[in-house]
Amino acid sequence: MLDKIEMKKKADWQEYDAKMAHLEIQMGELQRKCKNKGIPIMILFEGFEASGKGTMINKMIQPLDPRGFKVFTMEKETKEERMHPYLWRYATKTPAKGRMYIFDRSWYQGLFTGELTAEEIRQYERQYTEDGMLIVKIFLAITKKEQKKRLARLEENKSTKWRVTKSDWKKNENYEKVLADYDDMLIQTDIPEAPWTVVEAMDKKYAIYKIFSTVVAAMERAVNQCETECSYNSKEEYPGDEIRNGVLNRIDLSLDLTPEEYKRKRKDLQKRMEILHNKMYLQRVPVILAFEGWDAGGKGGAIKRITQCMDPRGYEVVPVAAPNDTERAHHYLWRFWNKFPKDGHMAIFDRTWYGRVLVERIEGFATKREWQRAYSEINHMESHLTKSGAIVLKFWMHIDKEEQEKRFRARQETPEKQWKITDEDWRNREKWEEYERAVDEMIVRTSTVSAPWHIIEANSKLYARIKVLEIVVEALEQRLLL
Repeated sequence: MLDKIEMKKKADWQEYDAKMAHLEIQMGELQRKCKNKGIPIMILFEGFEASGKGTMINKMIQPLDPRGFKVFTMEKETKEERMHPYLWRYATKTPAKGRMYIFDRSWYQGLFTGELTAEEIRQYERQYTEDGMLIVKIFLAITKKEQKKRLARLEENKSTKWRVTKSDWKKNENYEKVLADYDDMLIQTDIPEAPWTVVEAMDKKYAIYKIFSTVVAAMERAVNQCETECSYNSKEEYPGDEIRNGVLNRIDLSLDLTPEEYKRKRKDLQKRMEILHNKMYLQRVPVILAFEGWDAGGKGGAIKRITQCMDPRGYEVVPVAAPNDTERAHHYLWRFWNKFPKDGHMAIFDRTWYGRVLVERIEGFATKREWQRAYSEINHMESHLTKSGAIVLKFWMHIDKEEQEKRFRARQETPEKQWKITDEDWRNREKWEEYERAVDEMIVRTSTVSAPWHIIEANSKLYARIKVLEIVVEALEQRLLL
């Protein structure tokens, strides 16, 4: 691809000013339209060293309302970023609806370090474009001779000398290899939803004009598409055509423990858990525990028995409720990325990202298209987490309908527990069968080798708490080689 590019293209100086004046007005107008229509935008700048990314970004933002965009320089990872999965530094920086984020370098660096594959990048970008985001990808290309000339010029200037590194010169010496790598990147990640635009950046004016033309055209398409469809905010009724797998029907809810067995096992497991928590920190292993289940299924009780023996500085319990206005303005996974633990720490989620395929599906807060594609999006996210070294354990706290009613009534009759029961809980019981079918499908579609579902027989609280502890302890012991 790159070896076929005519690098020496130049702008027509007589037409440049007039054309740019028009494009600048268009870009400002389109920014306002995208804001009004709630279209989030990510613009990525990649390219050869010294190809002018900073200059191009600076020129591009001049016509924009500075309240509506943010620029990120992603060349080097911070210490905090290095302690999280690779995509964390990007997934936590996705724009809200109507906002524009501009990246000087992006997740494509991970392709060259081996932390991402081309398929992972394609999946990562699609989850956003399918949610209504506009992604514009710009690659700045210059020749080896021009790169060498620019690096020398930067190095000769005292104020810019710091910008040139030994690595930059090495890349210039190995220009042909770098070009081949970039060429492979462009070919493998040029997808219809987020295509690459290669900008011949030898001539500054030509490069600026092509970038403006590309961004304006992309924004126009996004606005027109939203006006004709704008479907990613629409609601659909619960379709009722899901697969019935009968997973939950096979669970034996009669399993129980005597109080004596419970106390003995809990004491042993919590002692081991205390040791494991310290080892987990020393070996820098991040752990994610995800709890889902029926209302009154015992999530809180199981979480409490895990954390009782742990140093509170090394874990966080994340209660998940309905998203607030800021969270709704982002991709639904954004708020969870922001809570994933750094190396050596544990995050325990009381309700999770699986709300997308459960309550949001049943209650119509997500369209059929949105919740159906969520299975793949969640699988890819969890795969990235485990590939990055995290332990991901998912628990479904399972009780039958009769046990739930018994616990609901006990809560109503106990003053200090009445806050746990609401009219919404009773209303949700009326949709038990629909939720059961959704849970069946969720478990089948998202229980993977690296992040399996554990169905906990929770009619007996004692049995459930011990089983959860056993699974967590055994997983940690296996990873930490204890």
